[in-house]
Amino acid sequence: MDTDTPFKLILGSSSPARRDILAEMGYHFTVMNPEIDEKVIRIEKPEDLVMALAQAKAEAIKGKLHAKCLSKKEEEGEPTLLITSDQVMVNRGMIREKPIDEEEAQEFIKGYSGNFATAVGYVLVTNLKTGFQRGGWDKPQIHFYEIPDEVIERVVREIINVAGGFRMEHPLAAPYVKEVIGAMDSVMGLPKQLTKRLLQEALEETCA
Repeated sequence: MDTDTPFKLILGSSSPARRDILAEMGYHFTVMNPEIDEKVIRIEKPEDLVMALAQAKAEAIKGKLHAKCLSKKEEEGEPTLLITSDQVMVNRGMIREKPIDEEEAQEFIKGYSGNFATAVGYVLVTNLKTGFQRGGWDKPQIHFYEIPDEVIERVVREIINVAGGFRMEHPLAAPYVKEVIGAMDSVMGLPKQLTKRLLQEALEETCA
């Protein structure tokens, strides 16, 4: 996409992977960390959980932005679009978020071994000028080979602060990924096609 976009863009995420993906898409953007306590939002259905977390992140960032910060852009007619998202892994019917410690990460990865997991993600785009919001889910599936215990121990020492405790592109983890049904950018937390579509819809709503 042309980097000369007719809007200001904020990525509401502290994830380096999401920052890299959005940069690869050709967008210029600023980053804001929503700094919410994700553990206080508890919903059993993974699709509803990631949606609620993305919405909570959007509200947190909106609360940080003062009207004066947006007034100049609004006067110029240039909208500000905010992207927030969340992702959990689902394995054997259980939701796997960021593990709290190495022991929990080890439990998660043992569940993936010889099995599969679904990365349930939700992307939300908020037009801060109009209040318009549009979101959508993406659910790639990752199938794994058997993962030896000694490899699991090494993995949990290096990979922990990600959804499900397993970053499949990591050199230690990659050899045990058998198949990915879906796009790699979706597995990494920010599906390009979905994000681009949501941004376009939010922008078109401004122009309507």
